Amino acid sequence: MVIEVGGEQRIAPLQVPMMAGDKLTKVDAPGELVLRLTEGLQRERIVPRFVDSYVVEHGRHALQVHASLYRDLLDLLRREALLAVAARALEITYAEPLSSGGGKARAKPRPMLRKDAAAFRRKFLAALTRQQKWSAGEALDFQTDLQTYEDLLARNISVRRNRKPFEAANHPFVDRCAFLLDSSFLEKARVAASRALNDLETLAAQVAGSVLHAQETAEERRKH
Repeated sequence: MVIEVGGEQRIAPLQVPMMAGDKLTKVDAPGELVLRLTEGLQRERIVPRFVDSYVVEHGRHALQVHASLYRDLLDLLRREALLAVAARALEITYAEPLSSGGGKARAKPRPMLRKDAAAFRRKFLAALTRQQKWSAGEALDFQTDLQTYEDLLARNISVRRNRKPFEAANHPFVDRCAFLLDSSFLEKARVAASRALNDLETLAAQVAGSVLHAQETAEERRKH
């Protein structure tokens, strides 16, 4: 759901339904992450809102004149949005997995071991491929682009943390979407894409957090 804060539209905190009974004790975290991310993108309409607001703000109505071209543009931007939320959700999952140990004094969460992160990523991508009904070639193209996203983000992590408000983000989603959206007004498109990126990363963080919490709850129930 979208709310207005200080004159700007933002995503309201994600209301995640609790999984009950048997489902909670058998959490398929990679598959659940895929399901909730894709459902969230569709429900919040981040990409269409991003394009619509850009067109209105800058008077670029020509971008929406041809229906077929506009649909193609939205499809390309939705794919970039899926790459962005996948990269962010995986980053959170690798860095903030379940805490080890139980009891009153729970141990501080530790980053995933490399082998565990690789296994989680494989399951995530397999679930995403099934959910999107991709061909082998489409799945490979997405995995290649996701790796590009992850490599660039790993190199730019300090810049990302120090970005000022209203400054265009140094992020592959911003650069790629700005070029796709309006290469003639690249800087304006980059600023608009940065706003959309904020919403995408908020969604990814909310979804990843809810899935990790559900998995942690399932682990605790299995122990008792």
